Amino acid sequence: MDQMTIERWTAPDAARFAQRIVQNIEKVLQGKHQGVELALAAAIAGGHLLIEDVPGLGKTMLARALAISIGLEFRRIQFTADLMPSDIVGGPVYNPKDGSFALRPGPAFSNVVLADEINRANPRAQSALLECMEEGQITLDGQTLRLPEPFLVLATQNPIDMAGTYPLPEAQLDRFLIRLSLGYPSPEVETSLIATQQFEHPISHLAAVCRPVEFAHLVANAKNTLISPEISQYITAIVAATRKHPGIRFGASPRGTLGLARMARALSCIRGLAYVDPAIVRELAVPVLAHRIIVQTQGAQAKPPAALIQEILASLRTPQ
Repeated sequence: MDQMTIERWTAPDAARFAQRIVQNIEKVLQGKHQGVELALAAAIAGGHLLIEDVPGLGKTMLARALAISIGLEFRRIQFTADLMPSDIVGGPVYNPKDGSFALRPGPAFSNVVLADEINRANPRAQSALLECMEEGQITLDGQTLRLPEPFLVLATQNPIDMAGTYPLPEAQLDRFLIRLSLGYPSPEVETSLIATQQFEHPISHLAAVCRPVEFAHLVANAKNTLISPEISQYITAIVAATRKHPGIRFGASPRGTLGLARMARALSCIRGLAYVDPAIVRELAVPVLAHRIIVQTQGAQAKPPAALIQEILASLRTPQ
Protein backbone atom coordinates (compact mmCIF):
# COMPACT_ATOMS: atom_id res chain seq x y z
CA MET A 1 0.00 0.00 0.00
CA ASP A 2 1.26 3.48 -0.82
CA GLN A 3 2.40 5.09 2.40
CA MET A 4 1.16 8.52 1.23
CA THR A 5 -2.46 7.24 1.26
CA ILE A 6 -2.29 6.16 4.90
CA GLU A 7 -3.87 8.56 7.37
CA ARG A 8 -1.63 8.98 10.39
CA TRP A 9 -3.02 8.06 13.81
CA THR A 10 -2.35 9.98 16.99
CA ALA A 11 0.20 8.42 19.34
CA PRO A 12 -2.47 7.28 21.88
CA ASP A 13 -4.59 5.75 19.09
CA ALA A 14 -1.60 3.80 17.77
CA ALA A 15 -0.74 2.62 21.28
CA ARG A 16 -4.29 1.40 21.96
CA PHE A 17 -4.31 -0.62 18.76
CA ALA A 18 -0.82 -2.03 19.38
CA GLN A 19 -1.76 -3.09 22.90
CA ARG A 20 -4.77 -4.92 21.48
CA ILE A 21 -2.35 -7.03 19.43
CA VAL A 22 -0.11 -7.53 22.48
CA GLN A 23 -3.07 -8.67 24.61
CA ASN A 24 -4.15 -11.11 21.91
CA ILE A 25 -0.68 -12.70 21.83
CA GLU A 26 -0.68 -12.89 25.62
CA LYS A 27 -3.68 -15.20 25.47
CA VAL A 28 -1.14 -17.78 24.29
CA LEU A 29 2.06 -16.58 25.96
CA GLN A 30 1.39 -15.43 29.52
CA GLY A 31 3.77 -13.50 31.75
CA LYS A 32 6.10 -12.31 28.97
CA HIS A 33 4.77 -8.81 28.33
CA GLN A 34 8.10 -7.21 27.49
CA GLY A 35 9.08 -10.02 25.12
CA VAL A 36 5.74 -9.77 23.31
CA GLU A 37 6.12 -5.99 22.96
CA LEU A 38 9.63 -6.35 21.56
CA ALA A 39 8.50 -9.01 19.08
CA LEU A 40 5.68 -6.76 17.84
CA ALA A 41 8.07 -3.79 17.66
CA ALA A 42 10.42 -5.82 15.44
CA ALA A 43 7.51 -6.62 13.10
CA ILE A 44 6.43 -2.96 12.96
CA ALA A 45 10.03 -1.88 12.32
CA GLY A 46 10.22 -4.26 9.35
CA GLY A 47 12.99 -6.36 10.90
CA HIS A 48 13.58 -10.04 11.56
CA LEU A 49 13.39 -11.65 14.97
CA LEU A 50 15.54 -14.40 16.51
CA ILE A 51 14.10 -16.08 19.62
CA GLU A 52 16.69 -18.12 21.52
CA ASP A 53 15.87 -20.39 24.46
CA VAL A 54 15.86 -23.98 25.62
CA PRO A 55 13.03 -26.17 24.26
CA GLY A 56 9.53 -25.84 25.66
CA LEU A 57 9.46 -22.16 26.68
CA GLY A 58 7.08 -20.89 24.01
CA LYS A 59 9.39 -19.72 21.19
CA THR A 60 7.28 -21.28 18.44
CA MET A 61 4.03 -20.20 20.12
CA LEU A 62 5.19 -16.56 20.20
CA ALA A 63 6.07 -16.66 16.51
CA ARG A 64 2.77 -18.30 15.53
CA ALA A 65 0.67 -16.03 17.74
CA LEU A 66 2.33 -12.90 16.35
CA ALA A 67 1.74 -13.99 12.77
CA ILE A 68 -1.90 -14.88 13.43
CA SER A 69 -2.60 -11.69 15.40
CA ILE A 70 -1.35 -9.29 12.72
CA GLY A 71 -3.38 -11.08 10.04
CA LEU A 72 -0.64 -11.83 7.52
CA GLU A 73 0.06 -14.92 5.43
CA PHE A 74 2.07 -17.37 7.51
CA ARG A 75 4.29 -20.33 6.58
CA ARG A 76 6.40 -22.56 8.81
CA ILE A 77 9.69 -24.24 7.91
CA GLN A 78 11.00 -26.93 10.26
CA PHE A 79 14.78 -26.77 9.99
CA THR A 80 16.50 -30.17 10.13
CA ALA A 81 19.99 -31.45 9.38
CA ASP A 82 18.96 -32.67 5.89
CA LEU A 83 17.10 -29.50 4.85
CA MET A 84 18.08 -28.22 1.39
CA PRO A 85 18.04 -24.58 0.16
CA SER A 86 15.36 -25.50 -2.37
CA ASP A 87 13.12 -26.59 0.53
CA ILE A 88 13.19 -22.94 1.65
CA VAL A 89 13.19 -20.79 -1.48
CA GLY A 90 11.89 -23.27 -4.06
CA GLY A 91 13.35 -24.03 -7.48
CA PRO A 92 12.65 -25.47 -10.93
CA VAL A 93 10.40 -28.53 -11.04
CA TYR A 94 10.33 -30.92 -14.00
CA ASN A 95 6.99 -31.54 -15.70
CA PRO A 96 7.13 -35.04 -17.28
CA LYS A 97 4.02 -34.39 -19.42
CA ASP A 98 5.69 -31.83 -21.70
CA GLY A 99 9.33 -32.12 -20.64
CA SER A 100 9.45 -28.53 -19.37
CA PHE A 101 10.62 -26.98 -16.12
CA ALA A 102 8.52 -24.57 -14.04
CA LEU A 103 9.58 -22.51 -11.07
CA ARG A 104 7.99 -23.67 -7.81
CA PRO A 105 8.06 -20.96 -5.12
CA GLY A 106 9.09 -22.23 -1.70
CA PRO A 107 7.58 -21.41 1.69
CA ALA A 108 9.77 -18.28 1.87
CA PHE A 109 7.20 -16.61 -0.42
CA SER A 110 5.00 -15.51 2.46
CA ASN A 111 4.52 -12.44 4.65
CA VAL A 112 5.63 -14.16 7.85
CA VAL A 113 8.05 -17.09 7.73
CA LEU A 114 8.62 -19.11 10.88
CA ALA A 115 12.08 -20.69 10.68
CA ASP A 116 11.66 -23.20 13.48
CA GLU A 117 14.89 -24.38 15.18
CA ILE A 118 17.02 -22.64 12.57
CA ASN A 119 20.30 -23.82 14.10
CA ARG A 120 19.40 -27.47 13.55
CA ALA A 121 19.98 -27.03 9.79
CA ASN A 122 23.34 -27.13 8.06
CA PRO A 123 25.04 -23.83 7.13
CA ARG A 124 24.14 -24.23 3.45
CA ALA A 125 20.44 -24.25 4.25
CA GLN A 126 20.82 -21.42 6.77
CA SER A 127 22.50 -19.20 4.18
CA ALA A 128 19.53 -19.62 1.83
CA LEU A 129 17.68 -17.11 4.00
CA LEU A 130 20.37 -14.41 3.64
CA GLU A 131 19.19 -12.83 0.40
CA CYS A 132 15.56 -13.08 1.51
CA MET A 133 16.20 -11.31 4.81
CA GLU A 134 18.37 -8.50 3.51
CA GLU A 135 17.03 -7.79 0.02
CA GLY A 136 13.40 -8.93 0.20
CA GLN A 137 13.93 -10.96 -2.95
CA ILE A 138 15.01 -14.41 -4.15
CA THR A 139 17.04 -15.36 -7.22
CA LEU A 140 15.83 -18.63 -8.76
CA ASP A 141 17.14 -20.06 -12.00
CA GLY A 142 18.52 -16.66 -13.02
CA GLN A 143 15.28 -14.83 -12.22
CA THR A 144 14.97 -12.31 -9.40
CA LEU A 145 11.58 -12.59 -7.70
CA ARG A 146 10.28 -10.07 -5.15
CA LEU A 147 8.91 -11.40 -1.88
CA PRO A 148 5.50 -10.28 -0.55
CA GLU A 149 5.42 -7.10 1.53
CA PRO A 150 5.71 -6.94 4.45
CA PHE A 151 8.21 -9.80 4.81
CA LEU A 152 9.26 -10.98 8.26
CA VAL A 153 11.39 -13.92 9.37
CA LEU A 154 10.68 -15.19 12.88
CA ALA A 155 13.39 -17.70 13.71
CA THR A 156 13.62 -19.86 16.81
CA GLN A 157 16.91 -21.27 18.03
CA ASN A 158 18.06 -23.66 20.70
CA PRO A 159 21.23 -22.74 22.61
CA ILE A 160 24.43 -23.63 20.77
CA ASP A 161 25.66 -26.00 23.50
CA MET A 162 22.79 -28.42 22.90
CA ALA A 163 23.38 -31.54 20.80
CA GLY A 164 22.64 -31.43 17.09
CA THR A 165 22.90 -27.66 16.58
CA TYR A 166 25.01 -25.55 14.20
CA PRO A 167 26.15 -22.01 15.06
CA LEU A 168 24.56 -19.35 12.85
CA PRO A 169 27.09 -17.45 10.70
CA GLU A 170 27.88 -13.92 11.91
CA ALA A 171 26.60 -12.50 8.61
CA GLN A 172 23.20 -14.05 9.20
CA LEU A 173 23.03 -13.10 12.89
CA ASP A 174 23.58 -9.46 11.91
CA ARG A 175 20.49 -9.56 9.69
CA PHE A 176 18.22 -10.19 12.66
CA LEU A 177 16.96 -6.91 14.06
CA ILE A 178 16.73 -8.27 17.60
CA ARG A 179 17.45 -11.44 19.55
CA LEU A 180 15.17 -12.38 22.45
CA SER A 181 15.34 -14.92 25.24
CA LEU A 182 11.99 -15.58 26.92
CA GLY A 183 13.19 -17.42 30.02
CA TYR A 184 11.20 -19.67 32.34
CA PRO A 185 7.69 -18.63 33.42
CA SER A 186 6.92 -17.67 37.00
CA PRO A 187 5.52 -20.44 39.27
CA GLU A 188 2.09 -18.76 39.17
CA VAL A 189 1.97 -18.69 35.36
CA GLU A 190 3.31 -22.24 35.10
CA THR A 191 0.60 -23.47 37.48
CA SER A 192 -2.12 -21.74 35.44
CA LEU A 193 -0.95 -23.56 32.28
CA ILE A 194 -2.22 -26.84 33.74
CA ALA A 195 -5.81 -25.59 33.61
CA THR A 196 -5.65 -23.49 30.42
CA GLN A 197 -4.17 -26.35 28.40
CA GLN A 198 -6.20 -29.18 29.91
CA PHE A 199 -8.10 -29.94 26.70
CA GLU A 200 -6.36 -27.98 23.93
CA HIS A 201 -3.83 -25.21 23.35
CA PRO A 202 -5.24 -21.64 23.36
CA ILE A 203 -3.59 -20.94 20.00
CA SER A 204 -6.13 -23.20 18.31
CA HIS A 205 -8.76 -20.47 18.91
CA LEU A 206 -6.55 -17.43 18.33
CA ALA A 207 -7.84 -15.05 15.66
CA ALA A 208 -6.45 -12.02 13.88
CA VAL A 209 -7.12 -8.66 15.53
CA CYS A 210 -5.42 -6.61 12.82
CA ARG A 211 -6.07 -6.06 9.12
CA PRO A 212 -3.23 -5.27 6.67
CA VAL A 213 -4.36 -1.63 6.38
CA GLU A 214 -4.29 -1.27 10.17
CA PHE A 215 -0.84 -2.79 10.38
CA ALA A 216 0.24 -0.26 7.73
CA HIS A 217 -1.05 2.48 10.05
CA LEU A 218 1.22 1.22 12.84
CA VAL A 219 4.22 1.07 10.50
CA ALA A 220 3.56 4.63 9.29
CA ASN A 221 3.20 5.93 12.84
CA ALA A 222 6.44 4.29 13.91
CA LYS A 223 8.33 5.84 11.01
CA ASN A 224 7.01 9.26 11.98
CA THR A 225 8.03 8.95 15.64
CA LEU A 226 10.48 11.75 16.44
CA ILE A 227 14.13 11.08 17.27
CA SER A 228 15.82 14.25 18.50
CA PRO A 229 19.42 15.08 17.47
CA GLU A 230 20.56 14.32 21.04
CA ILE A 231 18.99 10.84 20.95
CA SER A 232 20.50 10.20 17.51
CA GLN A 233 23.93 11.10 18.89
CA TYR A 234 23.32 8.86 21.91
CA ILE A 235 22.43 5.88 19.69
CA THR A 236 25.52 6.49 17.56
CA ALA A 237 27.73 6.77 20.65
CA ILE A 238 26.49 3.44 22.02
CA VAL A 239 27.26 1.61 18.77
CA ALA A 240 30.61 3.39 18.32
CA ALA A 241 31.62 2.34 21.84
CA THR A 242 31.24 -1.33 20.88
CA ARG A 243 34.12 -0.82 18.43
CA LYS A 244 36.45 0.57 21.10
CA HIS A 245 35.69 -1.62 24.12
CA PRO A 246 38.73 -3.75 25.09
CA GLY A 247 36.52 -6.79 25.68
CA ILE A 248 35.01 -6.69 22.18
CA ARG A 249 36.95 -7.93 19.16
CA PHE A 250 34.52 -6.69 16.51
CA GLY A 251 31.85 -4.10 17.28
CA ALA A 252 28.46 -3.50 15.70
CA SER A 253 28.24 -2.08 12.18
CA PRO A 254 26.11 0.89 11.04
CA ARG A 255 23.35 -1.68 10.52
CA GLY A 256 23.22 -1.89 14.31
CA THR A 257 22.86 1.91 14.56
CA LEU A 258 19.96 1.93 12.11
CA GLY A 259 18.40 -1.09 13.77
CA LEU A 260 18.49 0.50 17.22
CA ALA A 261 16.85 3.66 15.84
CA ARG A 262 14.11 1.68 14.04
CA MET A 263 13.34 -0.40 17.12
CA ALA A 264 13.29 2.69 19.33
CA ARG A 265 10.74 4.33 17.05
CA ALA A 266 8.57 1.19 16.91
CA LEU A 267 8.60 0.55 20.67
CA SER A 268 7.86 4.22 21.38
CA CYS A 269 4.87 3.96 19.02
CA ILE A 270 3.59 0.85 20.84
CA ARG A 271 3.83 2.65 24.19
CA GLY A 272 2.04 5.78 23.02
CA LEU A 273 4.99 8.16 22.73
CA ALA A 274 5.33 10.63 19.86
CA TYR A 275 9.09 10.80 20.47
CA VAL A 276 11.90 8.41 21.45
CA ASP A 277 12.82 8.51 25.13
CA PRO A 278 16.43 7.65 26.12
CA ALA A 279 15.12 5.00 28.52
CA ILE A 280 13.72 3.08 25.55
CA VAL A 281 17.10 3.24 23.78
CA ARG A 282 18.77 1.80 26.90
CA GLU A 283 16.13 -0.94 27.15
CA LEU A 284 16.71 -1.97 23.53
CA ALA A 285 20.51 -1.82 23.44
CA VAL A 286 21.05 -5.43 24.54
CA PRO A 287 18.42 -7.17 22.34
CA VAL A 288 19.47 -5.11 19.29
CA LEU A 289 23.27 -5.10 19.70
CA ALA A 290 24.40 -8.08 21.81
CA HIS A 291 24.19 -10.59 18.93
CA ARG A 292 26.08 -8.25 16.58
CA ILE A 293 29.36 -8.10 18.53
CA ILE A 294 32.16 -10.65 18.70
CA VAL A 295 33.72 -10.95 22.14
CA GLN A 296 37.47 -10.92 22.75
CA THR A 297 38.48 -14.46 23.75
CA GLN A 298 42.18 -13.96 24.51
CA GLY A 299 43.54 -13.08 27.93
CA ALA A 300 41.04 -12.78 30.78
CA GLN A 301 37.84 -14.80 30.84
CA ALA A 302 35.42 -13.43 28.25
CA LYS A 303 32.28 -11.70 29.49
CA PRO A 304 28.86 -12.35 27.91
CA PRO A 305 27.92 -9.88 25.13
CA ALA A 306 24.97 -8.58 27.14
CA ALA A 307 27.23 -7.71 30.08
CA LEU A 308 29.58 -5.79 27.77
CA ILE A 309 26.69 -3.76 26.34
CA GLN A 310 25.57 -2.94 29.88
CA GLU A 311 29.10 -1.75 30.68
CA ILE A 312 28.96 0.57 27.67
CA LEU A 313 25.59 1.97 28.76
CA ALA A 314 26.95 2.63 32.26
CA SER A 315 29.94 4.50 30.85
CA LEU A 316 27.92 6.92 28.69
CA ARG A 317 25.96 9.95 29.79
CA THR A 318 22.23 9.53 29.20
CA PRO A 319 20.54 12.50 27.49
CA GLN A 320 17.91 14.30 29.58
